[in-house]
Amino acid sequence: MTTRITTDNITDATIGTADLASSVPLNTQWQAVKTSDFTAVAGEGYFVDTTSAAVEVTLPASPNAGDVVVFKDYARTWGTNAVSIASALFDGGTVSQTFSTNGQTLTLVYMDGTKGWSLINEDTSTDLGSTFIAATGGTVTTSGDFKIHTFTGYGCFVVSSLGVGIPCAQASTVDYLVIAGGAGGGNSNGGGGGAGGFREGKDSTLSSPHTASPFAATTGLTISATTYPVTVGAGGAGQPGPELANAGRGRAGSNSVFSTITSTGGGGGGSGHGGGPFNPGEAGGNGGGGGTNPNTAGAGNTPPVSPPQGNPGGLGNPTGPHAGGGGGGIGAAGANQSGGNGGAGGNGGTSSINGTPTTRGGGGGGAGQVSFGSGAPGGGGNGGQGTGAGSAATANTGGGGGGGGYPPSAAGGSGGKGLVIIRYKYQ
Repeated sequence: MTTRITTDNITDATIGTADLASSVPLNTQWQAVKTSDFTAVAGEGYFVDTTSAAVEVTLPASPNAGDVVVFKDYARTWGTNAVSIASALFDGGTVSQTFSTNGQTLTLVYMDGTKGWSLINEDTSTDLGSTFIAATGGTVTTSGDFKIHTFTGYGCFVVSSLGVGIPCAQASTVDYLVIAGGAGGGNSNGGGGGAGGFREGKDSTLSSPHTASPFAATTGLTISATTYPVTVGAGGAGQPGPELANAGRGRAGSNSVFSTITSTGGGGGGSGHGGGPFNPGEAGGNGGGGGTNPNTAGAGNTPPVSPPQGNPGGLGNPTGPHAGGGGGGIGAAGANQSGGNGGAGGNGGTSSINGTPTTRGGGGGGAGQVSFGSGAPGGGGNGGQGTGAGSAATANTGGGGGGGGYPPSAAGGSGGKGLVIIRYKYQ
């Protein structure tokens, strides 16, 4: 570029810095190496050495449009000790920024009071001002614009920062799937175990590529920048055999918890006949199927939440031929026994929160009586086939265990461990 100096540029007989500035921008004035926190001045460049420690930079307090500051990684150590810029207006959002790439050079220009500072030489992100939720914990995967944290056991969901300069739902809302542990099945023609409570929430305002399940709330969970302990409920044990005196109900599943969301463990499958003790199907997230003495089933959605976290179990037969009812599942109530055949476990629910449609939370099948009928399939574990033991539900599905057959007093199957999945927009 050729700059023409005329009398319009010169106010006296001397051509000075002020005269040149009106015609052409001055070069960046580079300063001595900085090794500690400092405040930048417009028009200056800084070699920043973080060999010994991280450095924080404060930008000029009252910048004018077109003011420029430049920063250079002096020793190529920003990847070890980062340079951070104290909270300022970047591309329309007031945030602090951290730069941690070895050898990086940053040139910032001030635009105006609406947008503030912006990068003009290194602009790999959409803008500096807009950020999304940042968090750690569990097994982390991605699907589309969503980051997904899956917990198969106890852990912590640690939110380090919320979003800035984006819609509120994307800035501070997460979707969740919280499934409790499924219950064990009863023995001696016992009922199937109820599935663990199934609670899902997906914010309807998020631009989601995944289809919401019919069991999901249409609001997610508002979070803050803090640590959230995550509890994944264990599955309940099936009632053991083979002694008739051990006829009894399967054990309940344990609760799963994330923040304010608690899913209740499944209710144990009811006991069959024999020497006792005798127990009906147990209430829980999903109710346990009724056994044969008594044959009543457990209620689901206990305690009640909306949308419901589960369904009741099915009835057993107390008069013979003896058979157990199915445990409740999130997709349907457990079926009643019929003619010596055990009742089927209620269907599970399908969710695509992790990007893949997956069915979980099915009830255990009830046991059937030998020579009269057969054990029933379950959405979780199958019921015992005649004299066979009930099968266990698959881990991390929250399914109920199958009821145990008779004779001899076969054991009920164990319920499946629960699961917690959390997702949010990350880009």
